[in-house]
Amino acid sequence: MKRLKSLLLATVLCLGTSYTINAQTKTAHLDVAKTAHIDVNELISTMPAMLDARKQLEKLQESYGKELNNMISEFQAKVKKYQEESEKPEMTEALFQTRKAEVDDMQKRIKDYEDNAQKELQKKEADITNPLYEKIKASIAKVGKAKGYQYVLNLSNLLLADGPDLTADVKKDLGF
Repeated sequence: MKRLKSLLLATVLCLGTSYTINAQTKTAHLDVAKTAHIDVNELISTMPAMLDARKQLEKLQESYGKELNNMISEFQAKVKKYQEESEKPEMTEALFQTRKAEVDDMQKRIKDYEDNAQKELQKKEADITNPLYEKIKASIAKVGKAKGYQYVLNLSNLLLADGPDLTADVKKDLGF
């Protein structure tokens, strides 16, 4: 009788443990089923509006680059001219100091222009791309919720992406 009670208790414990493990496995399986992934890099690189934004930024960068190159060419020409003149005996110390100050001023203007151009490019990039990123984010959320997913992960951050891929669905939602 004592043995029968022990056997019955062991059976109940095994069944209880099995039920708990089975329930945890089903819960874990359900959590994974509510997760999908998307390739945000592919989405960004093929989005027509983003391609247009990149072209705009490249034109602006080219414009700043041309102006900077003109300033540098002017600076180099002036330095060369002043170097040739400084070897002449009629060059006075006052004239030399004036020309040195002028060259230093040109260097400062070039540096300031370069810094300001870089800041303007960054600001323009943010102004153009941030609304597009927000649009992408909203579309991902919309598609994910419509398909019943609780989490949508970026493919570039995953070591294993064995679940559903929503990239095509989001592209369709965005209209490309």
